[in-house]
Amino acid sequence: VVRMVGDEESIPFVKAPGKGELDLVISNLALHWVNDLPGALQQVRDSLRPDGLFLGSLFGGSTLQELRDAFLVVEQERFGGVSLRVSPMAGVADAGMLLTRAGFALTTVDVQSISINYPDLFTLMEDLRGMGESNAALMRGPPLRRSTLFAADAAYRALYGRDDGTIPATFQVIFMTGWHPSDRQQQPLSRGSAKFSFADMESMQPPEQDSFDLSEFGDVHRLPEQDDDSGSEQN
Repeated sequence: VVRMVGDEESIPFVKAPGKGELDLVISNLALHWVNDLPGALQQVRDSLRPDGLFLGSLFGGSTLQELRDAFLVVEQERFGGVSLRVSPMAGVADAGMLLTRAGFALTTVDVQSISINYPDLFTLMEDLRGMGESNAALMRGPPLRRSTLFAADAAYRALYGRDDGTIPATFQVIFMTGWHPSDRQQQPLSRGSAKFSFADMESMQPPEQDSFDLSEFGDVHRLPEQDDDSGSEQN
């Protein structure tokens, strides 16, 4: 086992295109911090050997959308403009295009949204700091004032507050799968090689359903039919 400390934007396993030696690369909730995501995915592909697999997950663009909206409303009202208070993240469509651009084959993108309730905005921001997921953008604007934070908490509750007094925070996780191209992989058929057209399929008759003889299973007793509205009461 070899342990190495590297950078996602300078993967130490990359030697030359087509000379990768890794069978599997896994990245879990890290790529949303990469400045050059297209370049990082290209390096991942170059580090894989043919038919090697890449599995990745990252936070998507809908993550913390409620927090974005709360700060947008407050700063627009108070200062006449908005600042970048939540780090920008890639969308679902972006992830698929980036995998294709990096040269992966048989790509798959899936998404899952997780909603977590917090008692207030301050607890949410403290949790984000503990996760290492606070805003790290260089152009995030001036430091927030205490009054602005309290106003953002009030706006958050007005927009998304729940009946139990909590506020929801959405975390959108994008899952990506891509394979290094290989001749052994399933390849699409050449254009025009189909044996049936959609017009032929529309004219086809559906296959007949097989009938079963219940007598093969011995004595079969049919349950008495009951109306949907009928019921029985038990004391």
